[in-house]
Amino acid sequence: MKIDALIVPELNEELIESKIYTIRGQKVMLDFELAEIYGYETKRFNEQVKNNIERFDDDFRFRITKEEYEVILRSKKSTAQNWVMGNKGGRTSLPYVFTEQGVYMLMTVLRGELATKQSKSLIRMFKNMKDYIIESNDLITQNNYLNLFRLINENTNKIQTLEERFENVIKDFSKDINKHYLILNGERIEADIAYQEIYKSAQKSIYIIDDYIDIKTLQLLKSASNNLEVVIFSDNKAKNKLNSSFIDDFIKDTGVSITLRKNNNRFHDRYIIIDFNKLTEKIYHCGASSKDAGKRITTITKIEENIIYNKLINEIINNEKLVL
Repeated sequence: MKIDALIVPELNEELIESKIYTIRGQKVMLDFELAEIYGYETKRFNEQVKNNIERFDDDFRFRITKEEYEVILRSKKSTAQNWVMGNKGGRTSLPYVFTEQGVYMLMTVLRGELATKQSKSLIRMFKNMKDYIIESNDLITQNNYLNLFRLINENTNKIQTLEERFENVIKDFSKDINKHYLILNGERIEADIAYQEIYKSAQKSIYIIDDYIDIKTLQLLKSASNNLEVVIFSDNKAKNKLNSSFIDDFIKDTGVSITLRKNNNRFHDRYIIIDFNKLTEKIYHCGASSKDAGKRITTITKIEENIIYNKLINEIINNEKLVL
């Protein structure tokens, strides 16, 4: 989730050079400074990385030690001074750093117009800075020079690949304009397919929390197995959009049994809970009602900290049944 109030810096080589540090013999960038570049809160930025953690090996991203962080603070007189451990308002954990390869991988994870713009700027600046490194006064051994030459070739290929990917993403969003899409965990997907894939993954139960339901809500559930417990928690604020006849016909046609219970104004947002209280449990936060799937761009995000929600869901499980 991006924060509109954050000021996203205009990138230039001087700014980027000031945010590159040498740790363990590698050039790295701090997580919170990359978050600032991309217009994210640090916490949300690291959540995006965590959601794609299989892409970030230890040579792409690692947590620095307190001693390494203190070296950075001593060498710098900018935003890092506001992140001293233990300061009021400061972070309580040591930051992660991203190597150059990690930054390139980050570019494939962060989506959106701003992310694309900032990533392209970083790519161009990294390329220019390689010339700066070669022309600097630092003594470079022949072995280091050969390694540097190899890295330049590798990164040039990566830059070309990334630019091609950006072009494909832009083309992808401009085609099939008559289809309805949403964003599921950062990936663009046809709206109906997104819900169907979520429902198909259920082994024991499907709970839907949504105050606005209609026949489309039921149609999307046709992909669910007929031996599941399906419960819809709703205050049915979309009056006259769904009635008991629709429910009865749906159960008769599909064999999927549905129970409707009141939400009692407990939840404002929409949620889908798969296999509640089971090892296979998954909880999704939905930006819009499933009945409006694909009408406008919306996002479905898998929640990582299920335990926070389990107690709240338990509070509505035995709510009074909803009468249509």
